[in-house]
Amino acid sequence: MTYSKLADFIIKLERENELISIEQFVDPVLEITEITDRITKSKGKALLFKNTGTSFPLLINAYGSDKRMLIALGRNSFEEAGLEIESIFTSLTDKKISLSDKLRILPNLLKMGALMPSYSASKGSCQEVIHKDPDLGILPVLKCWPHDGGRFITLPMVHTVHPETGKSNVGMYRMQILDRNTTAMHWQRHKTGANHFEAWKKTGQRMPVSVALGGDPVYAYSATAPLPENINEYILAGFLRRKKVKLVKCLTNDLYVPSDADIIIEGYVDPSENLVWEGPFGDHTGFYSLADWYPEFHVTCITHCRNAVYPATVVGVPPHEDAWLAKATERIFLAPVRVTLQPEITDFHLPDAGVAHNLMVVKIDKSYPGQGLKVLSSLFGTGQMMFTKYLIAVSGNVDIRNYRQLAEFVFRNTDFKRDLLFSKGPLDVLDHASDAFSFGGKLGIDATEKMPEEQLYRSEEEEENLQSLKTDFENLVAEGIITGFNLDIASIGIPVYIVSADRETDPAIIGKIDARLKQIISSSGSCLFLVVDHTVDTSDIFTVAWQILGNSDPQRDHTYISSSLLIDGTIKAFRKGGFPRKWPNVVCSDESTIEHIDKTWNNLGLGDFVESPSKKIIPLRRNGKDDISLHG
Repeated sequence: MTYSKLADFIIKLERENELISIEQFVDPVLEITEITDRITKSKGKALLFKNTGTSFPLLINAYGSDKRMLIALGRNSFEEAGLEIESIFTSLTDKKISLSDKLRILPNLLKMGALMPSYSASKGSCQEVIHKDPDLGILPVLKCWPHDGGRFITLPMVHTVHPETGKSNVGMYRMQILDRNTTAMHWQRHKTGANHFEAWKKTGQRMPVSVALGGDPVYAYSATAPLPENINEYILAGFLRRKKVKLVKCLTNDLYVPSDADIIIEGYVDPSENLVWEGPFGDHTGFYSLADWYPEFHVTCITHCRNAVYPATVVGVPPHEDAWLAKATERIFLAPVRVTLQPEITDFHLPDAGVAHNLMVVKIDKSYPGQGLKVLSSLFGTGQMMFTKYLIAVSGNVDIRNYRQLAEFVFRNTDFKRDLLFSKGPLDVLDHASDAFSFGGKLGIDATEKMPEEQLYRSEEEEENLQSLKTDFENLVAEGIITGFNLDIASIGIPVYIVSADRETDPAIIGKIDARLKQIISSSGSCLFLVVDHTVDTSDIFTVAWQILGNSDPQRDHTYISSSLLIDGTIKAFRKGGFPRKWPNVVCSDESTIEHIDKTWNNLGLGDFVESPSKKIIPLRRNGKDDISLHG
């Protein structure tokens, strides 16, 4: 099914009982986010806020389930599209296929050609209403979280073109509203938009930029997909939809945008101007990305269709709507990754707690010794996977989305002294745990089934399980070394031990924990000790995983205890000697917003009452600010 504008998608969601419409006014400042956070994390429906204080209704959580993602993409399964791509690649590259067989696939190739975007000089429905004196205040732009620097457009499809090659890009870059006709443009240094901006600097000319909002929901997905640079995102959109995307020329610049988009914001960025201060912003990492300098976008015109709907999304402590976008990418891009990068890859998974770039699990078809390490080394240097901080390779018969089964498999096939690959490299600019901005440590874990050449002799002592540590941990609590512990995972035979500590009170506490554990541990088996801050509930495994992955630099924050490993996931701003960068606070609603939504919930038609997820995050806040000082 194809959609013309978001209105068609909304009708489909209503028919599938996947939408809640809210008639009562809800403030785009903080309140819509608080409601969406509750609905998303309780696996609820898409939300249409009809009264936003503007003439535009607001659609959010539209991608927040597997079912709605498939409705948005118009596919029966995520794998379906990937297998179609794989079939075409394989047919073209397989030397065993005869010329006559290759000729038979020409109709498929011609069909692909028919799905290339078309360009029209005529106006589209996105230009039915024209605002020549543009005012961004007509849009219900969200302020998502209390310490955000302002209101942010969160689901924009930002169109740019390279001044020399003419190659276009559609990227998803947040935009902070500065005034009625300017925004900041969050072009991170590794992104194509930033590459285009640097190229325009050399020309001495203004850089045309146009932003599309809404339209066929496949457009927004395509803008987030990990396509190679200079591959037109509307090729993917046309392929997924099985219908070419019609693009029309903007009114005040020469860029082309989808004819059926709901809203178009046209303008330019002047590379000769000073950068503007952007942020903070409650990001998908679950922490505030701190303020920094970014280009300024000047709005020259706003157009929209007559029944336009404003699309938005909210990110923060996972999982949020972006988790389902990532799941779709896992399935759709598995086949292309296997064909173009690593043929031995049979599956990969990005767990929610890893916020897309902190943890990746890859499964391979292993046929020779060292293959796991080979795949790890290769993926750390490939495309957006170069930002991955923790990367685990497995093989054999293991379900990588069954976390208990996966953990059992990893510990059964991993020797921490032999199978860990520590390195350094580029990190996502949102990573806050490394000492240097966008550069830091990485850890690859070769947990593939080992072949005879890879086996190391294990003594009887190494095969023994660790002694019960309950009494020892209770003694450490009594001594004030740790504040709490959790042995639940260890109790089911997976040697993971979680402890909490107050590093703010004692900056040297990690060293003390390390020293005491070395006195306690008598076995040399491969066990894992995870240390989190005393404010973290050690019984909440998801929060522990999210904190460990977000707050650690794998190379800097690991310590060996015999053959076991300790990972320090505490706040580094409180470490001895401080931290060279600002440390961000966690993202959550404020108490007054939570209380207001609690009181109005039953009047909004949202169904059964849902507790605010922020209530369990509030204890993790420090100092009530959006960042922690450099030295704690």
